[in-house]
Amino acid sequence: MTDTAGARTTSVLRDPSFLRLWMGTTASGLATWALPFVLGLAVLDHTLSAAGLGLVLATRTAGFLVAVPVGGVLADRYSRRGVVLVSGLAATVGSPLIALGLGASLPLMAIAAAVVGAGQGACRPAFQALTAEVVDEPRRQEANAATTFAVRVTTLVAPGLTALLATVVDPGALLVGTGVLWLVAALLPPWTGAAKPSGPPEPARPRAGVVTEFADGVREARRHPWLLAGLGALTAVIALGYSATSVLLPLVSRDRYGTEVVLAAALTAYTAGALVGALIVARWRPRAQGWVALAGLACYGVAPLSLLLPVHPAVVVAAYVLTGIGVELFNVPWFTAIQREVAPDKLARVSSLDFLLSYGLAPVGLALIAPAVDAFGTTAVLGACALACVAAPAAAALVPSSRRFAVTQP
Repeated sequence: MTDTAGARTTSVLRDPSFLRLWMGTTASGLATWALPFVLGLAVLDHTLSAAGLGLVLATRTAGFLVAVPVGGVLADRYSRRGVVLVSGLAATVGSPLIALGLGASLPLMAIAAAVVGAGQGACRPAFQALTAEVVDEPRRQEANAATTFAVRVTTLVAPGLTALLATVVDPGALLVGTGVLWLVAALLPPWTGAAKPSGPPEPARPRAGVVTEFADGVREARRHPWLLAGLGALTAVIALGYSATSVLLPLVSRDRYGTEVVLAAALTAYTAGALVGALIVARWRPRAQGWVALAGLACYGVAPLSLLLPVHPAVVVAAYVLTGIGVELFNVPWFTAIQREVAPDKLARVSSLDFLLSYGLAPVGLALIAPAVDAFGTTAVLGACALACVAAPAAAALVPSSRRFAVTQP
């Protein structure tokens, strides 16, 4: 008993199993981030057209969206570690095939990108569920904060390092490098050896189909009103707030301030704020954690609001710092609550539903923002998106179980 208690008070960063999982997750996040950046470099050196870039990224997104629910079902049906291995190896194989098609075959690049996207989509819910297997409940918030901190550091540092590497190697070699990262993600996480149910074996039953099993995950999500409310708020913020700022920040930086420096400063400030948020939430345990998390999510409304008003550039940068802090004040407790509250045998499917809705609708928002600006104007679009970013989390907070992200309130 003493040993178990001591283990639970030890920092998760001293746990070798978690460190292996953490490095694997970080490698997958870096590979995911790097692909569009490296392909952008290929556009700059004229080995890929802008239209080709759009096609390759679109097929990667399609592969991701198809694989997320399937990966969630497989991760609950079989070994989560096995799903990470197979999906990571698929992305490992697909990455050099993208490089092989660069400048030679756009269809090959598109197909290979779909394979990489499928690997990315299948591993996301598996990684989430694997965290719950590797880390005991009292340390999961710290573990999730450590993971998001690593991802934010890579997105802050990696652009400069990649640009530096691009001076000595071509984009094809960098694409192969993303395959190496996926290989690390596939091989490094630990095998958990999850315990099997005790007692006499049950008679063999035919497996339900993927759609049926995914529907079971949806029913599990419906048992948690806070989860549905929070997922609705998150989806609204990403599809509206994130999409609006992604499309309009470059335009505001150019047209209002006459420089791209505001664009670069705002994006850097967002990442810096997210790093601060991850550090705060690693240890902070407010009693009304769900309300605090939703308030953090509502902070995203400050970003479109800062682009709407004729403010000094420093105000825009400060707004993005606050937005980054708020996003991590939401993300880490959100993932931790899902790992704690959802039935373990349905955790990957519920996580896949989370990724499917929140990130799956982002391309729709990105596609609709420009036509909306043409129809209603920049001011109206930014104002509506800012309002939605505040109203959606506020509405979610009205659900009683949202106070602590738990159906049973202590």
